[in-house]
Amino acid sequence: MNIAAVLSNKGREVATIAEGATLGQAAAELTRHKIGALVVVDDSGGVAGVLSERDIVACLAEHGDVQLGERSVAVAMTAPAITVTEATPVLTALALMTARRIRHLPVLKDERLTGIVSIGDLVKYRIDDIERQAEAMRAYIQSA
Repeated sequence: MNIAAVLSNKGREVATIAEGATLGQAAAELTRHKIGALVVVDDSGGVAGVLSERDIVACLAEHGDVQLGERSVAVAMTAPAITVTEATPVLTALALMTARRIRHLPVLKDERLTGIVSIGDLVKYRIDDIERQAEAMRAYIQSA
């Protein structure tokens, strides 16, 4: 069970934003996509960081609300981004999220962004896998 398997089920679409965009633009994108984080990309398309709802709230707490929407995404994003590869085991990714207290991991393959997984994606995958294993065990026992 690795991240590639999770992405094959959930898809590889990733909402991104340029690091020069404003927090107002980022908030609009988060709302439009109904998601909790955006991958921040630099001018060359590389992953510069991750901007989550939590990052925006922390920026508000630190700087106050004066012109918050006009501040650059780069001021609030978590950087460098903590990432995984498609080969990363799901349990390793979950442990990383727990240890770092984050909820989103961009997925890279050959230094290129190929997806993103959330803690919810990984928990759902684990539950589905456990249910598949339990069903296989029930079928095995009934056939014996």
